[in-house]
Amino acid sequence: MSTLIKKEFTLTAAPLTYVFLAFAGMTMIPGYPVLVCGFFICLGIFYTFQFAREYNDVLFTALLPVRKRDVVRVRYLFVVCIQLLGVCVCGMLTILRMTALRDAQVYRTNPLMNANPAFLAYLLVIMLLFNLIFLGGFYRTAYYYGKPFVLFCVAAFAVVGLGETLHHIPGLTWLNDCEGAGVGRQLALLVAAVLIYAAGTLLSMKRSEERFEKLDL
Repeated sequence: MSTLIKKEFTLTAAPLTYVFLAFAGMTMIPGYPVLVCGFFICLGIFYTFQFAREYNDVLFTALLPVRKRDVVRVRYLFVVCIQLLGVCVCGMLTILRMTALRDAQVYRTNPLMNANPAFLAYLLVIMLLFNLIFLGGFYRTAYYYGKPFVLFCVAAFAVVGLGETLHHIPGLTWLNDCEGAGVGRQLALLVAAVLIYAAGTLLSMKRSEERFEKLDL
């Protein structure tokens, strides 16, 4: 398993996957829908699947002396590591905006979503949608990835739109707070998002393993 993990991060991974982690820096852009950075991080992961298919990596890996379910499991592990790395970078930049830069005029007058715990919770939802829709759809065939990715794009931008809308609704303005009692609620929301992300990703992986074992490659 350790050899498969090394292969995934060094041989299979597309360089663009790592480059696209830089989009986490969009967290610092004022007056911009910062949730879009989650989509770009997932887009970077998508390039690994695209390149891997062209290299026939799935078949090559399945022919190795490993269990078929491990082929799926190691790819999920790779995806989760990239996603969580992106979320951690966004988290550190969010802390920076909420502390050292909290009095900066460009952030205090920001009409769009602020970088706060609620933003990180939405970000995890986008990552989970990628795992459920794209990964789950891809492992129906372990070859076709176009339709699952388009469906993910629709769902991801729906979350972006929802995130930019909810904090304008009376009673939900706390979703855009960067200090005060609203942050406490956001932290509870973030904890819930972490648990849902973990459970949803695990469920998606189990279903993908079952589907992949039935495929005749």
